[in-house]
Amino acid sequence: MTPIVEQALTLWSMEGAEWSLVAARENHVYRVQTGGQSFALRLHRQGLHSDAALRSELLWIAELGTKGVSVPTPVPATDGRYLHLLDGVQVDMLDWLPGRPLGSTGTGIDHDDRTGIFRALGREMAKLHEVSDAWARPDEFMRWSWERAGLLGDAPLWDRFWENPTLSVEDRALFAAFREAANSHLQRVEDQLDYGLIHADLVRENVMVQGDKLWLIDFDDAGFGFRLFDIATTLLKNLREPDYDALQDALLDGYLSVRALDTEHLDLFMALRAATYVGWISSRMSEDGSETRNMRFIETARDLLTRYLG
Repeated sequence: MTPIVEQALTLWSMEGAEWSLVAARENHVYRVQTGGQSFALRLHRQGLHSDAALRSELLWIAELGTKGVSVPTPVPATDGRYLHLLDGVQVDMLDWLPGRPLGSTGTGIDHDDRTGIFRALGREMAKLHEVSDAWARPDEFMRWSWERAGLLGDAPLWDRFWENPTLSVEDRALFAAFREAANSHLQRVEDQLDYGLIHADLVRENVMVQGDKLWLIDFDDAGFGFRLFDIATTLLKNLREPDYDALQDALLDGYLSVRALDTEHLDLFMALRAATYVGWISSRMSEDGSETRNMRFIETARDLLTRYLG
C-alpha cells in the first residue's frame, strides 16, 4: 500500500507528510501528520462500495457536520474532489478526531460516566436521523439498504446467516424458523416503522470520546434502514455489560429527548442484528480470530432468536 499512500498524499498536496497505519479492518486507515495537523487517509476495501456510494457517503457526512452532528469532516483534494481512484483503490481523506474509542469487545466500555455517555450517544444518533430526514439528497445519492430483503431475503447484505457452515442441525433449524417468523413479522409492520438513513454500526469502537464529548465515525455500513436497527446495533454489543439495563434506558432516554421513536418491535431488531453477524462471519472464516468471533456471534444470536420465538 505504500506507493498508493504516497500517490494519495500528492493529490492532497501533502508530499513529505508523516504517515502510519492505524487500522486494517474493512479499510486501511492511515494517520497523516503535516503542518501541525492530523488527517485520516482511507484506502477502501475493493469491491465493498461503488464510487457513487462512497461519494454519497462523503456528501452525507459533510451535510451532517454542517448541521451540528459530531462526525468527521471530509477533506477535498486539491482538485476539489473528495474521492480518488489510485491503481483500482478508492481513496479519500477525513480530518483526524481527538479522543479514544468508547470501548472494545475485549475491554468493554472505557468511560467513567457510562449512562451519561450512552444518553449522549442516544441524542447524537437521533440528531443524525433528524438531520438526514431533513436533507434534500442529490439525485445521484446511492447507498445500500437494510430493508427486509437486505436482512432476510435470498441475498441479504451480509450473507445468508441461516447457512453459516458451522451451525449445528439444531441451530440451523432455529435460524430457519426465525427467518420465516421475522420475515412475516416485518412484512406486517414495516410500513409503520421509522425508516431512513442510518449509521448501522454505532458500536463502541466507532464512537470516539473525549470527556463528555463524542464523535461518530466509520460509515462503511451506513445506508437506508429501520431506525430501530441503529438502536439494536449499539445495544447488542453491550448485552453482557453488568449494567446493560441502565445503558439501554440511557440510550433510549437520550434518543427520545430529541425525536420520537416507537420501540415496540425492538426485540425483533435485536434478534435481526444478532443474526446478521452470523452471516457476516461466514465469508471470513479464514481470518485470524474468526473461530472465536463466530462462536460468540452464534451464541448471542441463539439466545436472542430463542427468546424472540419464545
